[in-house]
Amino acid sequence: MGTLYLRGKTWWIKYYHNGEMVRESSGSAKKMIAKELLAKREADIAHGRTPGVHFEKVLFKDLAEDFLRDYRINKKRSLARADLCVRKLKRSFGRDSVPAITTPRINQYIEKRMGEGAANATINRELSALKRMLNLGAEQTPPLVDRVPKIKMLQEDNVRTGFFEHDEFLGVRDALPDYLQGFVTFGYKYGWRFQEIAGLTWAQVDRDRWTARLEVGTTKNKAGRMVFLDPELIEIFKTQWKQRSKHINILPYVFPNRRHTGKIVEIRFAWKNALKEAGVSYKLFHDLRRTAVRNMVRAGVPENVAMRVSGHKTRAVFDRYNIVDERDLLMATELREKYLAKCCGHNLGTISGLEQNTQVGCGDGQNRNHSGL
Repeated sequence: MGTLYLRGKTWWIKYYHNGEMVRESSGSAKKMIAKELLAKREADIAHGRTPGVHFEKVLFKDLAEDFLRDYRINKKRSLARADLCVRKLKRSFGRDSVPAITTPRINQYIEKRMGEGAANATINRELSALKRMLNLGAEQTPPLVDRVPKIKMLQEDNVRTGFFEHDEFLGVRDALPDYLQGFVTFGYKYGWRFQEIAGLTWAQVDRDRWTARLEVGTTKNKAGRMVFLDPELIEIFKTQWKQRSKHINILPYVFPNRRHTGKIVEIRFAWKNALKEAGVSYKLFHDLRRTAVRNMVRAGVPENVAMRVSGHKTRAVFDRYNIVDERDLLMATELREKYLAKCCGHNLGTISGLEQNTQVGCGDGQNRNHSGL
């Protein structure tokens, strides 16, 4: 049994949990409030639940640190992105205890971020991070989170629209520093992700057959991949190999950074300046991936082969990257007409009534013209 006692003007409660004495303030000068709080704590213990006072001592920063630790332990590639999400969330929840992170508070956060101009996709990544923090806390022994609040995601526009025309790519590539030109050429032709190209090592390159491969488990979808280099990229790789031996610090990476101290980590500023110099509207590096998919399909590469080259595991995602523009639609019309002409002749026949209606229309036009004179 727990007890009540008065400390100053505030009633406190005392009870035992797992053999340890717990003292907790009711925060009230009314004995009834303290009595109700004690009854609630004893009910939690009787049902095998951790008393709420335990959760009230857990802060957002505790969950955030556990969340980032999970990323570090599992060597997740998106650690930098997770850290950015934590910094954004900390501005609103940094001083909150776990019970204070409720659905209404989360909705306030969403409204605030929308007011700051954040895109729905960006807000959803932050909400996903928050949800993961809370779920990790709930899975601990003993749990750090009693209940995970309902978190409703925002509607996202998943339509991919960005891609490079060939002359645009050449302009941007030529405006980039030398150490990035081969890097982006590989992305343009094979559609590999930024981190996949940046992390490519010479151990993954066969310089006899001139192939590049990604090992199983190292890609986003955990699938392995291999591509044969084309003549242009073979020359680029040969140049990179020769440049490698000129440095004291021999690196394993095919495309090292500007200072030759490690792999390429960030190209944002060089990329932005190259777009500006080439007169190309804003595009993402990831648009090279969409462009590679589109170009392979246009070139007649079977879609299942294109998916293996680019690393798309599901057809649904591949279709979002296989962008169709007006030229594709025009080409479809031209190919259909060529097919019909080959099969059926140039004229499929006259639609009944069309020629007569056309003649009547012409006559009406002529009559109107005459009447206007």
